[in-house]
Amino acid sequence: MATLGFNTTRIQTPSLPRIPKSSCFTKPIKTHHLFSSETLLKRCRFVSRSLPESSLSITKEQEVANEVLEDDPTSELSYLDPESDAESIKEWELDFCSRPILDSRGKKIWELVVCDASLSLQVTKYFPNNVINSITLKDAIVTITQDLGVPLPERIRFFRSQMQTIITKACKELAIKAVPSKRCLSLFLWLQERYDTVYTRHPGFQKGSLPLLSLDNPFPMNLPENLFGERWAFVQLPYSAVREEIADFEEKFVFGATLDLDLLGIEVDENTLIPGLSVATSRAKPLAAWMNGLEVCSIEADSSKGCLILSVGISTRYVYATYKKTPVTTDEAEAWESAKKASGGLHFLAIQDDLDSDDCVGFWLLIDLPPPPV
Repeated sequence: MATLGFNTTRIQTPSLPRIPKSSCFTKPIKTHHLFSSETLLKRCRFVSRSLPESSLSITKEQEVANEVLEDDPTSELSYLDPESDAESIKEWELDFCSRPILDSRGKKIWELVVCDASLSLQVTKYFPNNVINSITLKDAIVTITQDLGVPLPERIRFFRSQMQTIITKACKELAIKAVPSKRCLSLFLWLQERYDTVYTRHPGFQKGSLPLLSLDNPFPMNLPENLFGERWAFVQLPYSAVREEIADFEEKFVFGATLDLDLLGIEVDENTLIPGLSVATSRAKPLAAWMNGLEVCSIEADSSKGCLILSVGISTRYVYATYKKTPVTTDEAEAWESAKKASGGLHFLAIQDDLDSDDCVGFWLLIDLPPPPV
């Protein structure tokens, strides 16, 4: 059984064996998660994880003052890893939403949370609910760059569809590309960590308060024709081979996306088989190119309806493929989902010219994570 924690201590193939016979794409027609917040490190260690001891030359009084500040749930954070290259941080992950915390007026406090995928950049700032607009957000983004000496990012990922108008407008005025995507994994995990160690300790915390802006999970739509493959198969790779694919990712693949497994803290035996989906088509490169612009998030085998569900962006879900429901195909789909559960939600999508090929044109490493509790 795999475990999934938040590893905040950072310094950073074979062919695809098929499980069942391949199936054909057909035209139009929740997983349990192993994430445990108990494995997350405390906020003070989370922030100071990358500071070498040799660089700390502060007095006892300063040390005590810093510890008090870090332990204060009402304090804000503005942090840049001193060992990071600020110019290389070109993509941010951003959340701008209310929290289960009331201010002195009895109104919900809003918070801006910004990080990059490696957590070299970490910023939090509270706002009253009567200043929530694109101008406030734009000014806050500019302030981050000025305070920490980082350039404006080229892209900002966000995962709340309800905030798309405000975030997109603020980014447009700064010539930043706003990217709606659930591939904000560092942000997801950090929000979970902040809920456990910050929000619940805040004097205004409201236990049992539901998120004001919940995540969408709409009914799946028909797949656009340009995304159709010709054949597909459930496949699997040993975890060790998945790590090799990631290590060679930039050299081997033009299309696809990877994950920072060290940051996710996934603990899986090297021989554990990671489930995946292989899609074959004679137009593999065009298909991979189209998929590359979709922010692919996850794949689900829905054995009750005899179909595969592809999740992309924030809230777009497609019926990716269908198959004839039989006891055999149902068992195969359920076994694939069970394998995904056993690997902590880790799975992958491979696009190939042929299902029997050793090579992939595109490779996406995916993971199912529960939404943050705020």
